[in-house]
Amino acid sequence: MKTIEEWFSLYGESHQNTTNIKIHKVAVPLIYFSVVALITAIPGLTGLICLSVISLAALIFYFMLSIKLGVVMSLFTGLCIYVAQNISLYVIEIAIAVFVIAWIFQFIGHKVEGKKPSFFDDLSFLLIGPAWVFNPIFNFDKQ
Repeated sequence: MKTIEEWFSLYGESHQNTTNIKIHKVAVPLIYFSVVALITAIPGLTGLICLSVISLAALIFYFMLSIKLGVVMSLFTGLCIYVAQNISLYVIEIAIAVFVIAWIFQFIGHKVEGKKPSFFDDLSFLLIGPAWVFNPIFNFDKQ
């Protein structure tokens, strides 16, 4: 398994342009939230199982990279779940709108950057994006 430094280095290769970086700092957390919100909106036991399994898998990945990263992403995931459960009856519509709009901006950012999104090469980068966005605040790669 790659180290967090290796992941960030690879991810950073296609995230050099200032405009693209600014777009990612907003869009990536919004996409993460929208996915959590959509899973949270699945009714009943099925939704709870899906949310638990997917969250657990993502958080194990984060904890394997860094304890601090795992803690931060656990808190962020919890916040996303809390907000999703309390925003309104229209959580699905809101989550879909946020997801679509944030992805449009992501692709605009990569058009400006002139490089394809990292996840085209490895789907793990979909989990690295949020860590990379939060890294300047929490310094996950400086342990």
